[in-house]
Amino acid sequence: MKTMKKIIFMCFTALLIVACSSDDDNTQSEYVPAAFAKGILITNEGPFNNGSGTITYVSDDYSTVAQNIYRNVNGSALGNIVQSMGFNDDNAYIVVSNSQKIVIANRYTFESVDSITTGLDNPRYFVSVSGNKGYVSNWGDPNNNADDYVAVLDLRNNSISATIPVSFGPERILAANNKVYVAHQGGYGQNNLISVISGNSVESTITVGDVPNSMVVSGNNLYVLCGGNPSYTGAETAGSLVKVDMATGQVSQTFSFGSTQHPSSLTLDGTNLFYNLDGKVYKVDTTSISLPGADIIDGNFYTLQAKEGKLYAADAKDFASKGSLVIYDLSNNQQIQDFQTGIVPGGIYFNE
Repeated sequence: MKTMKKIIFMCFTALLIVACSSDDDNTQSEYVPAAFAKGILITNEGPFNNGSGTITYVSDDYSTVAQNIYRNVNGSALGNIVQSMGFNDDNAYIVVSNSQKIVIANRYTFESVDSITTGLDNPRYFVSVSGNKGYVSNWGDPNNNADDYVAVLDLRNNSISATIPVSFGPERILAANNKVYVAHQGGYGQNNLISVISGNSVESTITVGDVPNSMVVSGNNLYVLCGGNPSYTGAETAGSLVKVDMATGQVSQTFSFGSTQHPSSLTLDGTNLFYNLDGKVYKVDTTSISLPGADIIDGNFYTLQAKEGKLYAADAKDFASKGSLVIYDLSNNQQIQDFQTGIVPGGIYFNE
């Protein structure tokens, strides 16, 4: 059914939708494709505390760019702030944090399917597991370190079936080997834990470096990039890259950065890790880790995603005007594309 839907949608002719709102990305009529498979989706947070976040689409061949696709298809805005997105089968689960909801749309047409508007409290990131179950990290009140949790979603009826209390500041979340790994960056504070969830409970926690901000899985290893405590805390600590053996749930190696270095946005392509540090993108081979690695690209990017020899980098610019998606060829580290996005592009996803 999933394959058939993709074929049908890709065979539709393009349509023209006239935008009537004054929200960003919609000051004129926009060409919007009838289907959004085979492309890149960028979640744009939008202005903080006012206005709406948006989603930008770029086709795989770079020939089509469409802004604010959810509103242009459905005639309604997503809300404030579009924090992140995840997929399960034909659906996209769009986490809208300040609006306390998850908007569910068909990932190939972006037609509205459903929404989850109860049981969420500052939701952050979504991941699906085993087809019928999803998990969403929730900060709760960012100033209360005791009310944070991971919500368990029943994806058959799009409801919250359970909540799992966790340490404060749950943020990035990923699934591997029938477990869910949650990085506790610390919300408005700082934390240094990874929660390992199995079913509806925390199986264990793993102490890593301060402020774990991003994770990737390579083989049976979880790599966690930790930014370290920033200087404004009064107790600045160095960033680190932590390697966790997922078979044992133990830290196998820790690699430290300089005392004032605070890396972010870890991503993986093949055996190579990429991350942002001090206005540069660095490359590190997992088979022989030596920090900081090789600096390959200049740019202070908000988020990075590497895939099949290309690096996709979101530039939020001044965090008030429209950003951009910059694409680099990793064979020579040269820029090959630059596309405009909405305000504060914070997530890059591949719709296949």
